[in-house]
Amino acid sequence: MTVRVVTDSTADLPIDVVEDLDITVVPLLIHIGDETFEDGVTISIEGFYNLLLTGDVLPKTSAPSSGMFIEAYERLAGETDEIVSLHISTRLSATYASALVARDGIEVPCRIEVLDTLSASIGLGLLVVQAASMAKAGATLDDIVRTTEESIPRTQFFGVLDTLDYLHKGGRIGRATAFLGSMLNIKPILCLRDGIAHPVERVRGRDQALDRLCEMVASQGPISHLAVGHTTTPEEMEQLAFRLSQFFPGGEMIRSRCGATIGTYLGPGALGVALIRAAEDSSSMDIVPP
Repeated sequence: MTVRVVTDSTADLPIDVVEDLDITVVPLLIHIGDETFEDGVTISIEGFYNLLLTGDVLPKTSAPSSGMFIEAYERLAGETDEIVSLHISTRLSATYASALVARDGIEVPCRIEVLDTLSASIGLGLLVVQAASMAKAGATLDDIVRTTEESIPRTQFFGVLDTLDYLHKGGRIGRATAFLGSMLNIKPILCLRDGIAHPVERVRGRDQALDRLCEMVASQGPISHLAVGHTTTPEEMEQLAFRLSQFFPGGEMIRSRCGATIGTYLGPGALGVALIRAAEDSSSMDIVPP
């Protein structure tokens, strides 16, 4: 039977990709005031950003319960006896831990491999797409796990934020840093390294930040998978995709909108790029702060 692929809603995959590759997505939880929503299920992306931009209460997020994973695993176990479950970095969320508890708690026979991708958003999404494409082509669970583990160190995510306010409100940076960034028109560029967000550079002005983002992608060498994402600026994402296409000739670039969980911390106006370096280019090319 075909290996089934599970991920969580922080993968930020477009619905057509999810449906085409038969990916099961377990939603994280979004808390707004006294209400709790399931990311992408009981609150839409558009509805979330409307609340984010107009509401007085900053959303909070939490991992899916182990029960949500058990429900997904047991349902899929009726269709297959092998599942691979890929999730957001353990250093960013307790989602992976919930999936492990669920794996050990299901009451039906099924082999489940749970992987910490050390990534998030479309970086996680690319690893999920790669795994699901392999499963659809008939690959074994062992082959999928091995390829994913080999790809994790070659996966990069870069993001440009329009404002530091949401990182401050979410407790990720101090008030003084956020205020100074706003005063100086600073646009921070972030990356994920070892499963946690790191500042790469702080660039003055939006245009310079996007130029630098393209330079970072160019420095990565041959690319096997590429994705771009945004929170509230689809036209700008398309412009960025056009510029990046020169580094990915002939490849199919995924375009995505960040969901509620990731959007809570990136805020409006954020853009992201994720890639997986080609396997033959195995040297480490991590971008480090100057």
